[in-house]
Amino acid sequence: MLREVYKNIYQKEIPLPNNPLKILHSYIIVSDKRNLIIDTGFNREECRQALMSALDELNIDLNKTDLFITHLHSDHSGLAAELNREGIKVYTGEIDGKIINNMTDENYWEKFNEYNKLFDLEKYDMSYKTHPGYRYAPKHPVKYEPLKEGDRLTVGEYSFEIIDIPGHTPGHIGLYDKDHKIFFGGDHVLNRITPNISFWGFEYNILDTYLKSLKKVKEMDIDYIFSSHRRIVEAHRERINELYNHHEDRLREVTDIINKDEKTVSEVASEMHWDFKADTWDDFPNPQKWFATAEAMSHLEHLVFINKAKKREEKGKLYYIAI
Repeated sequence: MLREVYKNIYQKEIPLPNNPLKILHSYIIVSDKRNLIIDTGFNREECRQALMSALDELNIDLNKTDLFITHLHSDHSGLAAELNREGIKVYTGEIDGKIINNMTDENYWEKFNEYNKLFDLEKYDMSYKTHPGYRYAPKHPVKYEPLKEGDRLTVGEYSFEIIDIPGHTPGHIGLYDKDHKIFFGGDHVLNRITPNISFWGFEYNILDTYLKSLKKVKEMDIDYIFSSHRRIVEAHRERINELYNHHEDRLREVTDIINKDEKTVSEVASEMHWDFKADTWDDFPNPQKWFATAEAMSHLEHLVFINKAKKREEKGKLYYIAI
């Protein structure tokens, strides 16, 4: 479905087959001089056909069109390399842009084998080759123009400021038009579902990073957040408060799980509540085990950072317990 959600701004539903998210909202901003696509869907034929059909319906000239990628996840960046080869200029954040290109190298994914052991996932016969990030990411490096906080993109009557909103990924960015009070926020603030906050390395307290980015957006003057999944967010401060509460509940839940006994990361994830249709943890498909365990890890590491938990490593496996 293609619909105009604001003047000269169109929302296109891009199918995400066999994925719980079901649909990505790609946005297309049209103008007399340059057009802008925001996010693409997976690197797979169903997504390509859906996006190209929208461009055809709007009579978009690819030679007058740019692409903005909010963050590195393959449901947002998957078609970037293909559109790049069509002559489309690609914009994204410097941090996530580098990771997108690193993901085209098999060596990048080898670290997931290390995480298998660290997080106690080896018993599930996990392979990064089942991860949607590996399967549906660009297969060739993307030539992109890096953007940073405060840079601007002008599209027709819209003048967008680049806003750094790391957390969901290390280098997530958004587009903000202060005069129109609109914000393209990717997966930063979603309606009805909560963005996955994954582990991105021990150098980050990524949950704290995300919560600080939420505070930043909460203070902005916004009427509409054009998010990438589910519905457009209108009451953004109310929704952000709900996200704060969600993570406070998560931290309490994780603390209770590790309150008396040491647990591995996958053991913690298996005892957490997930809004996913599966009878048991063992019934979770491997990609969902990845996401759940990575979210458990981000909360465990946050508890360590704030001195409410401690960890130890034994034989390459992590164990956590509350203090």
